[in-house]
Amino acid sequence: MEILNKEGFHIDTQHDYCRLGEFSEMSIDSQRTGNEGSLCNGNSMYAGASAYGDASMQDVSMTRSSVASSDSRMRLVHPERPSKTRSTFLGHSVVQRSRVTQSTSDDVLINALLDEQHPTGGLEGYEEWTIDTSRLIVGPAFAQGAFGRIYKGSYNGQDVAIKILERPRNDMDRALLMEQQFVQEVVMLANLRHENVILFVGACQKPGVWCIITEYVKGGSLRTSLARRRAPSLRLAIRHALDISRGMEYLHSNGVIHRDLKSDNLLLAERSIKIADFGVARIEVKNEDMTPETGTYRWMAPEMMQNRSYTHKVDVYSFGIVLWELVTGNIPFQNMSAVQAASAVVRGERPIVPPDCPDCLAKIMTRCWDAYPDERPSFSDVVRLLEEAQVTLTKSVGTPRFRCVCLKGSPTLD
Repeated sequence: MEILNKEGFHIDTQHDYCRLGEFSEMSIDSQRTGNEGSLCNGNSMYAGASAYGDASMQDVSMTRSSVASSDSRMRLVHPERPSKTRSTFLGHSVVQRSRVTQSTSDDVLINALLDEQHPTGGLEGYEEWTIDTSRLIVGPAFAQGAFGRIYKGSYNGQDVAIKILERPRNDMDRALLMEQQFVQEVVMLANLRHENVILFVGACQKPGVWCIITEYVKGGSLRTSLARRRAPSLRLAIRHALDISRGMEYLHSNGVIHRDLKSDNLLLAERSIKIADFGVARIEVKNEDMTPETGTYRWMAPEMMQNRSYTHKVDVYSFGIVLWELVTGNIPFQNMSAVQAASAVVRGERPIVPPDCPDCLAKIMTRCWDAYPDERPSFSDVVRLLEEAQVTLTKSVGTPRFRCVCLKGSPTLD
């Protein structure tokens, strides 16, 4: 649902996947007020009101996480009554049923995906990415949203995240929209290869479900790590910031706007950060007025909130907020509801830069979240500025192991 507040910007009151089995401290925007979204508790599911790809995924594990993407309203598919909705996929040969864990053997979404009575479909022109479900082992779900779930599993011996979405059976318009966005996500991910971008493994569809498989990143989200450990050392913060900015530089060079860059969608791999959640990403089209269809308010650029046209510079704004998170360890506007935070941003307010934050980093974040998109740097410039800051701080402190003690003092040894 979208509402228009007195400042004239749109507030989207929906969320994506929620943690299974416990309350998620990541759902900050949905925890503040009753009209900002529901919470997942236990095995209940968030019944969001948006179409696939119109919101952000919650981090769903304190110790691990994986690809994020679409939100949708959950209704379990009935394999015995497959959907007749039109598809843009080509049929492939029937494959053998995969192995599933005992705890998931009665999961109807998995059963629909592994149903031997129906052929596995692949995207036309991308047949090489069609998964062979006989090589797929499906484990327990670790997140669920309104139209689907995300499971941990393995494919060809590789740990993967398996996102299964149900095709709406009684809403043709929504089904067609979800199909279009599913196809767009597959095409986008299949053409992206970068060490700081989540790795696409494959996809397929059955009559009632869509499935996207990516690598499984077990380090968890950056937001979870910050909540658990507070701010990292500045050396690590800059390294993380460089990973993110290099990944975003790559995406922008390929015409991809993420549109929901935030710490929840940044996953900690063994030696790097990987950008995830492309369910809301779009290809930037020149001379096209793009409108704000998604995002998370604490990280969202003001032009998106105000329903104005925007460019790839919305991602630069969001990165400025993420950089502030890396320096402080805090959640932006944590004492405000999402609506209050959005109102504050439109009025020109930004998170308070701590007095002990090095000037070089403070300048980068404030340039990134400038109210005027044209004043924000490109990610190529951000990479250069961060590399310079890395050298400057290492020299000035005498060791790369220093830390910003937010609002409590000057940089100290880690």
